[in-house]
Amino acid sequence: MHAIEDRRAIAAAGAGWAAAVTAVAVVGGLATDTSSDWYQNLERPSWQPPGAVFGPVWTVLYVLIAIAATLSFRDVGGPRRRIVLGLFAANLALNLAWTWIFFQGHAPVAAGVEILFLLATIVGLFRLVKPHNRTAAYLLVPYGVWVTFATALTWTIASNN
Repeated sequence: MHAIEDRRAIAAAGAGWAAAVTAVAVVGGLATDTSSDWYQNLERPSWQPPGAVFGPVWTVLYVLIAIAATLSFRDVGGPRRRIVLGLFAANLALNLAWTWIFFQGHAPVAAGVEILFLLATIVGLFRLVKPHNRTAAYLLVPYGVWVTFATALTWTIASNN
């Protein structure tokens, strides 16, 4: 590929990942219902952040995911690229699925199991991407930390209800 074609491909990948994370954010937002009777009646831990924290945190995390995926597209070559990009796609699907399982399915235990798979994809991405682009890998760390926290929160809610 020539340099101009390469830049166009990277720009297209970046636009695609930006669109993908935006779609996940929008569809996930549609599924999130913190005003439902079901959610309001859950026994939630005192250390759960206020609802206003979640939107800004997820906005930053989605930007970091899109950048990490774009850098991975650029720097991970050969057959490993398909695996890494597929894992990013699976990660976004699992990210979205958690919201629907928890808020629409009213199933904290199932969401607790599902989030373990989500967390595993983040760890897998970090390990696969790091040899090719350390920045891309480290951009995923805040996401992993937040999902680890969300895992503890989900399982606490599941065990209390």
